Amino acid sequence: MLARLPLAYLLIMSAFSTFLFCFAVDRWMKVRALTLVFLGASVACCAGMVAVGQAQAQHWDARQMLVLYSFAWAGLAIGLLPYRTLLLQYGEGWQNDTKRARYEYPGGVPGRLRSRGVAASRLGLRVRGGLASSAAQSRRVHTSVASAS
Repeated sequence: MLARLPLAYLLIMSAFSTFLFCFAVDRWMKVRALTLVFLGASVACCAGMVAVGQAQAQHWDARQMLVLYSFAWAGLAIGLLPYRTLLLQYGEGWQNDTKRARYEYPGGVPGRLRSRGVAASRLGLRVRGGLASSAAQSRRVHTSVASAS
């Protein structure tokens, strides 16, 4: 439906979503060079999406890909909202050449984005040591079975 709009409106939508994303990065990270890198990457991604859309068997036209790009970039900028305090802290550390040993994630981060242990504890599961310990446990089981036989 939106792909039926004139091309000028779709370009304005894409430019606005790129501006929104770059403004969010500039506001939160406060590093102009990084903002320019994200601007260049955004333009390259837009051109790449249009090129890939043309190469598909369904032959998506540029209008459809511009709509997809503008909604994807606006969604990316909105998705970064819960992380703005983390990005501000990281940007300040980058400018001052100080690195923290640990950055605290905001409280509103969904459970699927947290560590596996926190998500599992919410489900009432106990996770012991992660993948490394499970691999060590499986080796112990295999060696104990081999020594028993």
